[in-house]
Amino acid sequence: MKLNTHLILVSAQPIPSITPMLDDAVKPKKVVMLVSPDMQERARALENIFKPRGIGIESYAIADPWNAELISDKVLDILCHYPDGGIALNATGGTKLMSIAACEAFRSANAPIYYVHPRYDRLLWLSPKLPPHELADRLKLKDYLMAYGADLVDIPAGMQSVPPAIQELTGELLAGIDRYADELGTLNYLAYQSDNAQLSAKIGHSRQSRPVLWELLELFEAAGICCLEHRLIRFSDPQMRFIANGGWLEMHTYAACLQLKQKCGIQDVACNIVIQRHPAGKTAVKNEIDVGLIHANRLHLIECKTRHFEKDADMLYKLDSLRDLMGGLQGRTMLVSFNNLGKASRARARELNVSLCCKTELKHLQQHLTNWLTTRG
Repeated sequence: MKLNTHLILVSAQPIPSITPMLDDAVKPKKVVMLVSPDMQERARALENIFKPRGIGIESYAIADPWNAELISDKVLDILCHYPDGGIALNATGGTKLMSIAACEAFRSANAPIYYVHPRYDRLLWLSPKLPPHELADRLKLKDYLMAYGADLVDIPAGMQSVPPAIQELTGELLAGIDRYADELGTLNYLAYQSDNAQLSAKIGHSRQSRPVLWELLELFEAAGICCLEHRLIRFSDPQMRFIANGGWLEMHTYAACLQLKQKCGIQDVACNIVIQRHPAGKTAVKNEIDVGLIHANRLHLIECKTRHFEKDADMLYKLDSLRDLMGGLQGRTMLVSFNNLGKASRARARELNVSLCCKTELKHLQQHLTNWLTTRG
């Protein structure tokens, strides 16, 4: 069913209000928004997504989202502007009372109503009785993050692939994960110390005393990440220093996601994403995402770590918080770690619904990602 206008109920979970607007089979020419006082920012974010796509916007303020009579009267007033039909209600958003009142008004006018399944990304027709419509997977990272209140989404340009030399390096590191595990911590520390004008640090160990460390350093030198000058390590630019300081695992994970893009139907994927938000009455807050992707119109966040944390639970709580903040009820998270997590931390990850891929599991990262993306949950 093709309708020129959709009425949406703006809420804290904006994605079901967006996905029908990106599907050519149901995309309207105009969106009418019912906006309660606490949803003004969400409404502006939706407007910024719809307008560039040629969708007209019309907004109506709802003073009290819990006043059913007020909401019903407002919806009936709106329906008066469409005596010949052509408008459908997306009943997914708003408070439950908003949705019930709007549905009753539309039913009294015999106007179409649909609901977007939040997990299966399916448009379900409540009235009239029509077959479900599988919504097209068109949502992109920037739109998703802006819908959840990001003022600025910085996605590095030109990062459409990972250089073969880096992929070869990460393959060798994971093949020898047990051999290099201890010395990677030393490399992280050397890269951390190189945060200076010369982008260099002194190597405090000889080849004879730490042969595996030097073997590891030479792997990074062969990949063009660093240059070894006697007992000095030097990086050509900050990006190379970042790779040595654990960024190699982020790039390995990003490369694995790129390789799965077509196979698993990943809509959009990026790494090293920086998000800036301005919470009401507060200073700007920045968040970073190591790897982010959209699959089945759901945000998937991946945090990549190569160093030990005194409290693994802190990292898990951070991921849980980021998911709620940026991904909504349907957001998903995974921790990719070069180190193992203890029994208690693994139990906490299960409680928080954070997927894990740690240490020796990294050799099968693509399979872990495939299972994660294709398993509903």
